Amino acid sequence: MPRKSQKLIIYVVLSLILFGCIQPNDPNKHTKQKAGIGAAVGAVAGAIVGYQQDSSGGALRGALVGGAAGGALGAGVGYYMDKQQAEFEQQLASERAAHQIEVERLQNENLKITMNSEVSFDFNSSRLQPAFERSLEKVAGILNRYPRTRIKIIGHTDNVGSEVYNQQLSEKRARAVGFALEDRGVASSRISTVGRGESQPRTTNSTEAGRQLNRRVEMLIIPDENIQ
Repeated sequence: MPRKSQKLIIYVVLSLILFGCIQPNDPNKHTKQKAGIGAAVGAVAGAIVGYQQDSSGGALRGALVGGAAGGALGAGVGYYMDKQQAEFEQQLASERAAHQIEVERLQNENLKITMNSEVSFDFNSSRLQPAFERSLEKVAGILNRYPRTRIKIIGHTDNVGSEVYNQQLSEKRARAVGFALEDRGVASSRISTVGRGESQPRTTNSTEAGRQLNRRVEMLIIPDENIQ
């Protein structure tokens, strides 16, 4: 195997080893994961381009440059979302403890905030409960501090009632959350809403506990791809 290829393989392996050494409870684990993946992908891409341009040593130079660039780009998105997630978890600590709101990080770097409809809406209605307005104030404040994200709001119901009615109710509830965020300064251009009705339950609808989990509004917070 050519010496340049050996060096490239070593670089990629080291990147993956570092990626694997990240501790599960590391508050910046997503940043480090994205940096490691970006470095490895950038190294390979840079090596290919570099070798095509200069077979005498371009592959190694391209790997180093590509790895650095890829790592920086990956870390940029991860760091931005790490900070935002930390603020959500801190500001919504009481709601999370009461199982009113869940904050979750998805594999694609999106954040998902799940709001329990039992505490956010009046029964069988799309009217937001006044007590929940304070929680949306916190959410909107954080979203305004992190403008390089889009917000997709998704309404869900249980299967009690007609399918048509549940679809309409889920759409109205999603729009109600969207309007509440706009009223608190979040740009409407960042917000989209959709209703899923009873089509995407989290668990069974055969028990009251299950139906309660299925009645919810989810908020996906999606970062711009070019954050650095």
